Amino acid sequence: MDIQPHIFFFPFMAHGHMIPTIEMAKIFASRGCRATIISTPANAPNIVKSIERSRQLDLEIGVVLIKFPSKEVGLPEGYENINSLTTIEMMDNLFVATTMLEQPLEQLLLEHRPTCLVADVFFPWANQIAAKFGIPRLVFHGTSFFALCADTSLFPEEPQKKVSSDSEPFVIPNLPDEIKITRQKLPDFLNKESELSGFARQVEESELTSFGIIVNSYYELEPAYADHYRNFLGMKAWHIGPTFLCSQGKEEKAPRGQESSIDEHECLKWLDSKKPNSVVYVCFGSVANFDDAQLMEIAMGLEASGKEFIWVVKKEKHEERKEEDWLPEGFEKRMEGKGLIIRGWAPQVVILPHEAVGGFVTHCGWNSTLEGICAGLAMVTWPVAAEQFYNEKLVTQILRIGVGVGVEKWARLTGDSVKREAIEKAVNGIMEGEEAEEMRSRAKALGVLASEAVKEGGSSFTNLTSLIEELKLQSTASDSNKD
Repeated sequence: MDIQPHIFFFPFMAHGHMIPTIEMAKIFASRGCRATIISTPANAPNIVKSIERSRQLDLEIGVVLIKFPSKEVGLPEGYENINSLTTIEMMDNLFVATTMLEQPLEQLLLEHRPTCLVADVFFPWANQIAAKFGIPRLVFHGTSFFALCADTSLFPEEPQKKVSSDSEPFVIPNLPDEIKITRQKLPDFLNKESELSGFARQVEESELTSFGIIVNSYYELEPAYADHYRNFLGMKAWHIGPTFLCSQGKEEKAPRGQESSIDEHECLKWLDSKKPNSVVYVCFGSVANFDDAQLMEIAMGLEASGKEFIWVVKKEKHEERKEEDWLPEGFEKRMEGKGLIIRGWAPQVVILPHEAVGGFVTHCGWNSTLEGICAGLAMVTWPVAAEQFYNEKLVTQILRIGVGVGVEKWARLTGDSVKREAIEKAVNGIMEGEEAEEMRSRAKALGVLASEAVKEGGSSFTNLTSLIEELKLQSTASDSNKD
């Protein structure tokens, strides 16, 4: 009798981690597995809404709750997602709260006895808990093979400690290509001994002792780095992405993440009135929060570029004010019909593939980067934090489908200041001229390969098949040992 694996998915409490984890759960369920997503109470309504259609299709996918210790770490009740936090101290408190989830997770595994635990990279302690129940733990990173290779290569040799200043470039060792970076573009834990450095070593150790890594990428996008990660660095990894391409249709893609702040049809109607490749889409993800001065520079840069645009900002509209403080005087009136500002959350996966969109200004979060690639867009790279500076290198140097805006420093919330002239130059660089056309052409080819990868017989489809077969074998072996 064929065993039906029951997979538990435990995402980190941030939209950038939860969205691909939910998509992963759907993919596993569509391939005959039973999938259960672990959620905290405040995050559960979004997750339940996201899996509604999968349940209508009779896929076995559910949600179980784990109590989040907001009060114990000094967070307001219901603040259970990094996207709702406004200070670095609150973010640190949320990380502390995640270390207190070991016992509740153990209780859930005891009650449900799943076949496998897919736990986020931020839960390195999940290995020991899975081991108690004799089940494999898979690590989910939510980033590229390239970023994984770069991070892993920097740990043992630590070349970042051998340069004389934070701005001096050095070569990341042992990669297939010569990639230079500076210390100021690296996360804190790669620069100095600290609590974060200790945590990073726990993460590395948990990866090495886990059953393996799930990567939201596809082989054809970064073959040299997929091979390098597995063969040179010796990591067991399965690529199963891009996860968002496995959604059933547009109606399921549109509400990806939070509720959109604009009517999707209104947005598409606006785009339908534009010429092909004439609009640049500007969005910096769900965490980066620029100050008013930086928003002003973006507005001035966009206006100076002369390009039509959709710009997503995390700002409420003050109805009582005629003019917004963070916009140049008369900006919205001058940009009427030429620029669309979306305040809050945008239906990004519906906007990006529209034929009117020709370029994407992005923070290089991996979900957004993949969406831009799959839409065949040239990109302006504006990394802010985390592994985004690695993704920038992949986009601009390896894939050659983007240009950097010139950000030099890693920052946890606000990003490095960029002037309007640099913004204007970068936007024009991806929207006009022969080079922009070539970048777009390369991106479109990669987008076609992505669609092929997730189809039956494609590289990601096949990789997922072999992972599920391995989990079935593991489960059978485990059951035999119990007998």
